[in-house]
Amino acid sequence: MPSHRRLKKPSKARIGVVTAAAATAVALSSGVSHADPAPSKDQVKAQINDLQHEAEIATEELNGFQEETEQLQSQVGEIQDRIAQEQSDLIALQDGMGALVSAQYKNAGIDPTLALLLSENPDDYLRKAAQLDQITAHQAEVIRQIQAKKRSLDQERSEASRKLGRLEDTRKNLESKKTEVDAKLQKAQQLLNTLSAAERAALLAQEGHGEDTRASRDDTRTPNTPGSTAGDKTDRADRAEKEAPPANVPASGRAAAAIAAAKAKLGKPYVRGATGPDSFDCSGLTGFVWRQAGVSLPRTSQAQAGIGPNIPKSQVQPGDLIIYYEGYSHVAIYIGNGQIIHAPKPGTNVRTAPWDSMPITKIVRPS
Repeated sequence: MPSHRRLKKPSKARIGVVTAAAATAVALSSGVSHADPAPSKDQVKAQINDLQHEAEIATEELNGFQEETEQLQSQVGEIQDRIAQEQSDLIALQDGMGALVSAQYKNAGIDPTLALLLSENPDDYLRKAAQLDQITAHQAEVIRQIQAKKRSLDQERSEASRKLGRLEDTRKNLESKKTEVDAKLQKAQQLLNTLSAAERAALLAQEGHGEDTRASRDDTRTPNTPGSTAGDKTDRADRAEKEAPPANVPASGRAAAAIAAAKAKLGKPYVRGATGPDSFDCSGLTGFVWRQAGVSLPRTSQAQAGIGPNIPKSQVQPGDLIIYYEGYSHVAIYIGNGQIIHAPKPGTNVRTAPWDSMPITKIVRPS
């Protein structure tokens, strides 16, 4: 009879090892299949653009908080000066009142009729009595002045307390916004460092926050598709003509002075929160150049957008402020010939650019 070898039953230990190895292999293969792929260069650039745009929006908010802080500090200082003066006036009134009370105390307790009989000079007494009546009336007026001064002093102190509370809240907002901007810019810089020098240069050469911003020059334009008709092309041409800047109008007066100041700052670096003369952010630049022309502008791009009515694109003139993006987060000065001067973003310098290289939301004219 042929011999048969009995198969050995695998041990429990061996089964455990095999099972664990299989589970590990499945887990590893599962992890590999679900791992997020590394972002492409285009995705990295888009993230940088988004972060820079968000940082610019936050920077303008930061500028607003800084401006409010400075205004509140000035107002609190003025109130404190008024409080000090009113306290001094109150002390003087109270001292004068004390002198009157002291004089009355010295003459108190003598009946006026008896005083008249005992007086060696009745005429002199009557004159003094009349003076005393005047003093009493003056005393009443001083009391009214003291009461009014105390009320005013209480109001000033209450106003100072409210202003100081607002100042503290604004300072907290300021610090929070600084942290937010720093975090966004730091993240953007880290992403920038992953690009090559040529890619970084190309990204910083963009005027807006992304390649698609040029498409917003004319949102009504119809794509040039094979099925487009001659009428479509005519409509597009008409709309393009309306979007083009008007024939250049020579700058004059204050606008010319502002443009000259802007041209003198070409090449100066963008620095968050800077208002010149050696570095700027976007609203810091426009505020600076118009200040050289004798016109004071608000600190932020949002506030600068509110200085006047919206000028139609067809009527834009050199010196006008062009506001960009839906949230009014960027501003530039128009210098004519379809060109602007602006401070674009971190890592760049003040430079010229096409006026429609970013989405225009408003045009205003300083005066």
